[in-house]
Amino acid sequence: MLSRNRVAPMCQKSINKVNADELVDIRTVSVDKNLPPEERMMDYLEQIKNPYCFRCGDAVVSVLFSTGGASIDILLKNYFEGLKKG
Repeated sequence: MLSRNRVAPMCQKSINKVNADELVDIRTVSVDKNLPPEERMMDYLEQIKNPYCFRCGDAVVSVLFSTGGASIDILLKNYFEGLKKG
């Protein structure tokens, strides 16, 4: 199970230092909308491995958040709650 302590350092990896072949392609991630929001978030994190750096096809995606903004766990929770609402 992923914890905040394991996820937080992932945002510090430089996109230039990652091996694209080792990144998860987000198109292969499937989220069960019937799960409660926190379980959906954990399922997503376990599938994507690194929510800050992943692939979409051949493109490497690096996600950055502004200082003082909402944390990734809050943003993901809001996102998955929105999916459930439709």
